[in-house]
Amino acid sequence: MPGNTFGKLFRITTFGESHGKALGVVIDGCPAGLELDLVAVQAELARRKPGQNRLVSPRKEDDSLELMSGVFEGKTTGTPMAFMVVNKDAKSKDYSAIKELFRPGHADFSYHAKYGIRDYRGGGRSSARETIGRVIGGAVCKQLLSSIGVEIKGGVTKIGTVDAKRCVWPQVEENLVRSVDPDVVDAMIAEIEAARKDRDSVGGRLKVLATDVPPGWGEPVFEKLDAVIAAAMMSIPAVKAVEIGAGVDCAEMRGSQMNDLMYPEGFASNNHGGILGGISSGAPIDVTLSIKPTSSLPRELDTIDTSGKPQRISTKGRHDPCVVMRAVPIAEAMLALVLADFWLISEAQRSVREGFSPHSIVDYGLKE
Repeated sequence: MPGNTFGKLFRITTFGESHGKALGVVIDGCPAGLELDLVAVQAELARRKPGQNRLVSPRKEDDSLELMSGVFEGKTTGTPMAFMVVNKDAKSKDYSAIKELFRPGHADFSYHAKYGIRDYRGGGRSSARETIGRVIGGAVCKQLLSSIGVEIKGGVTKIGTVDAKRCVWPQVEENLVRSVDPDVVDAMIAEIEAARKDRDSVGGRLKVLATDVPPGWGEPVFEKLDAVIAAAMMSIPAVKAVEIGAGVDCAEMRGSQMNDLMYPEGFASNNHGGILGGISSGAPIDVTLSIKPTSSLPRELDTIDTSGKPQRISTKGRHDPCVVMRAVPIAEAMLALVLADFWLISEAQRSVREGFSPHSIVDYGLKE
């Protein structure tokens, strides 16, 4: 089935291409009556957009939000919301020289294998610009979740070989790389600039936390909360690994180290990352993503063309030497989308447990 829709009760469908006329999202299932702060939604887009500083793609897009439906007098109506962002600085001619060539590391080859059509304009639908719709949807979810006290934040913990040693969350948005550790910002910037000087790119890691999530969200076996979070995060371009809590470090731990001891006031630690048996425990949900280096490089590499013949390619145009910091608001958005969806599912289940049946005519007062 088409993979452009995400969620069960709170659902988004994104549309658009990197160099098309516009991109956007249709949101269905948002409860009516939410006082939607469109300025806050626009602020989330500003965190994602290119051209923010000297370390990212110089493509100049203001990513101005256009609301098409679903909000009246500042409140959601419960009907589908549609948002659109018009592309204003796409330069498709930058890609004309490689329209018959597959870029190593990109989805060019696999998309061509699936669809038989080569949309060479900046990657088309596989471009990270598609995430505009996700960030909009996630921004709505953040406001929805905030109404019950759930907050989501993210920050960069590694760029190349430079690791953060501590987390100082209040200053994440105050530095160019969104580092959680202010002491390593300069070293992270130097890592990115060194890669760009070498006509190369660099990857890294980021962490996303959701706090004050109530216990009990999630489903057993195939719809585990951590399984859905992992799927959501792996859908983000350039993400190659997802960890919950202790993540890969648990392979080196003993059970006595891994187990989070429980006391009346809560857990002594959070190696489980806020999820036990696929269901939220009440501890902060802790997710770490590993992001690969940007695939578009201004140096010659071996590749093949659409006929399968060997070629050499150098990708021109405007590209990020590192995408990790721009991935932070996208990862926050995807976590918000998952949690909002599970909250609505949990609320529906609670209503049934407490005796309300949405299929009963009596409940609507239509039958004695």
